[in-house]
Amino acid sequence: MLKSAAEKGLFDRMAIAVSGMCLVHCIASAVFVALLASAGGFLLNPMIHEVGLTIAIGLGVVALGRGVLTHGYMLPAAVGGLGLGVMAGSITLPEGGSGTVYTIVGVLILALGHDLNRRAAN
Repeated sequence: MLKSAAEKGLFDRMAIAVSGMCLVHCIASAVFVALLASAGGFLLNPMIHEVGLTIAIGLGVVALGRGVLTHGYMLPAAVGGLGLGVMAGSITLPEGGSGTVYTIVGVLILALGHDLNRRAAN
């Protein structure tokens, strides 16, 4: 059962969904900070970013690693790894301006890697 789920790109679809949630979180955080500075403090809690990055790394290792073993193409894993690296680096930047922009760029690159992985498996 797990093999058929992996062949259908379950982990890649889950990872793309997590990337989408991260994107929504980043945009919502920026909007909340602009509109309600006190409510934005909760969404900008560093723990949320660290947990989200940990989940993204875990899903990335499973989905992209399984893809390399299944279809043998390294490009999706390399693109996904670049996205994870950009996301990890963005945690060190100040929240709001460039930190948010780099996080969004990293999320989009990671989602592209998962989409390439899903397409290569089909």
